[in-house]
Amino acid sequence: MLFALFAFPMWNITLKAPQYPDSIGMDIWINKFADHNPNDIKNMNIMNHYVGMKDIPEHIPEFEIFPYVIGAMAVLGVVFGLIGNPKFYLFWFVVMIIFGSIGMYDFYIWEYEYGHNLKDTAAIKFMDSDGQPMAYQPPLIGSKMILNFEAISLPATGAYFLFVGMAMSVVAFVLGKKELENG
Repeated sequence: MLFALFAFPMWNITLKAPQYPDSIGMDIWINKFADHNPNDIKNMNIMNHYVGMKDIPEHIPEFEIFPYVIGAMAVLGVVFGLIGNPKFYLFWFVVMIIFGSIGMYDFYIWEYEYGHNLKDTAAIKFMDSDGQPMAYQPPLIGSKMILNFEAISLPATGAYFLFVGMAMSVVAFVLGKKELENG
């Protein structure tokens, strides 16, 4: 199931607003950011420029690491499956939870930096109710209004394959443990 992350995006951030009736968005793969529709990232960068946000980078260091981690965990999962020890299924699941938590934390930090570290030279400056410069951090998961944009951040197809693979490891652990107990 993890190998599906090489074929499908793992996350999607969409922006909906009256001036974009079809919405614009970005798909996040394990090795790149990609337009959800043609020129979406370019349009997001143009809008973000006015409020002082950095451009969405074409490449981040994590894109060098993710494919190897996913590939190694997929191969490890297959090896553990062939060995057939239920403890290994649980171990694999726990390691995936740890890596997933690290990945989500890294994603949160990236979003925070992206939405809070604004250029002083921004053409447009909005202030919050306390008179502080407004932040434009998209939600980690879910939906959030940012000015007149609804920012939506949700798992994409690849993440659902990942979730199913992780769930299957728990099911395999439970069934394997029962089988060992019943001899």
